[in-house]
Amino acid sequence: MTTTEYNKCVDLFADNIFRFALKSVRDVNTANDIVQDTYLRLWQHVKEVDFEKVKSYLFRIANNLIVDLYRKNRFTAGMDSIKQEKFSYDHEYSDLKEILEEAVNELPGIQKTVILLRDYEGYSYDEIGQITGLTQSQVKVYIYRGRKKMKEFLIKAGVEL
Repeated sequence: MTTTEYNKCVDLFADNIFRFALKSVRDVNTANDIVQDTYLRLWQHVKEVDFEKVKSYLFRIANNLIVDLYRKNRFTAGMDSIKQEKFSYDHEYSDLKEILEEAVNELPGIQKTVILLRDYEGYSYDEIGQITGLTQSQVKVYIYRGRKKMKEFLIKAGVEL
């Protein structure tokens, strides 16, 4: 890959990677760090990466960085990270977007990743498989299970479907 192609990759995919990271980590600064680290790793391997496959390569790196971040922070979260709003629900207020975001955030890591890539970013099953390292049938199963859990969460929250 040439420097021109690298710069084109930044222009084409940086916003998509940022949105994906932001939906996953819910922190603007952390999402920016993930995008920066993703492009840093691409630059370190720029000679080895084919321009035609760079999109899936970038999302795989970003996904791996997010997984690493969760693994690292899983053991450091304390009582301060628990939100009181999570344990109470105000039935008078209903903002579907917030409820959907909460439903997505309740999903396990891989289900959340494939749902975000498919429903928020619009990637095909094959592209999601390349990004996550799963087969197409595994991707479909995780999406089905994730959507099922989200539906159960929405019904429990009182959202009419």
